[in-house]
Amino acid sequence: MVRILEDAALSQAQRQTEIHAVALEAFDVAEAARRALGPHWAKRSAAERDEFTGLFQGLLERGYLARIGEYGGERVQYMAERVDGDYGIVRAQIVTSKGTQVPVEARVVRRGERWLMYDVLIENVSLVASYRSQFDRVIRTSSYDELVRKLKERGQP
Repeated sequence: MVRILEDAALSQAQRQTEIHAVALEAFDVAEAARRALGPHWAKRSAAERDEFTGLFQGLLERGYLARIGEYGGERVQYMAERVDGDYGIVRAQIVTSKGTQVPVEARVVRRGERWLMYDVLIENVSLVASYRSQFDRVIRTSSYDELVRKLKERGQP
């Protein structure tokens, strides 16, 4: 993914297409969905979990994955990594053309021989925690069905 972000020869459309493909391969959407739904996950049936995971993937694709492709020509510097069993954290920073340093942290889980991301923190703001807070608020003030309805509505062009 870093190679794609740093390749100034790619057009914006090419960058977004390549980032989208790589990100979906490198992201454990089911794990991220489970964590984003938090304590409400355990109350869902297998069919509801599958549906929610699909809706969550759509949300990620329209939101975060689309935005990743906006970066271009910036440098990505690897900072450190920490592994604890099947979980790890990779720290990096994006250095903009103006010299601004943007801290990025990828939280990863080992699935067989591969490491997959399940959360990304940009400037210490967690993608999963942000969604978990929003989802929990909707479920507590309304219902799980209302959350699903809203996610379906957001997914329509």
